[in-house]
Amino acid sequence: MNFDSLLKIFVPKDHSFYPLFEKDAKCLVQASKLMIQLISTDDHDLRDPLIREIKEVELEGDRLTNQIFNQLNKSFITPFDREDIHELAANHDNVIDSMNGTSQRIKLYRPKTFMPVFLDMVKVIHLAALEIEIAINGLDSLPKSREKIMNACVKLNSLENQADDLYHHVIQVLFEQEKDAIELIKKKDILENLEKCVDKAENVSDTIKTILIKIA
Repeated sequence: MNFDSLLKIFVPKDHSFYPLFEKDAKCLVQASKLMIQLISTDDHDLRDPLIREIKEVELEGDRLTNQIFNQLNKSFITPFDREDIHELAANHDNVIDSMNGTSQRIKLYRPKTFMPVFLDMVKVIHLAALEIEIAINGLDSLPKSREKIMNACVKLNSLENQADDLYHHVIQVLFEQEKDAIELIKKKDILENLEKCVDKAENVSDTIKTILIKIA
């Protein structure tokens, strides 16, 4: 047994990361709920406060991510590999950043209407956020929660496939039905960014699966 293995046995791990990840997951769910409210209205006056709220949640997510990175620099023995903690925090932050980026595009573009599929996509994002929260909250109780975490990861993969199907179908519809070239460009870019949100969520799932493999 090497020295690093002995340290892991006799030196207590730093469990302060779990509450930070759990708070970050709550931010993700909160942002996804705000996205549903945003996409559910065509009233520009109602959109702007929601966009500001999403930005505030994104800033809180940034703060928590920085806390995780700072804690990583201070911790001697971490609950799982340092690079995986870093990757999990970064990928998680990318999901909230993508939601904020999409909301900022909506503010900038001010599309005349939202396509019905926008709401379908945002609901998929919300479901993905809930599955990430389940998986994140289970990390502190491994190995007991392994099956629950894996189920959440499987669902995240399924949601990503669902978002892909929605995107590819509606892009065809958009080009067939939207006669205003400027509106077409706006809606296409918003759609692409909504789809990217789910892609980023699946990246979180991939990192969590890597963690599970390493601590099996």
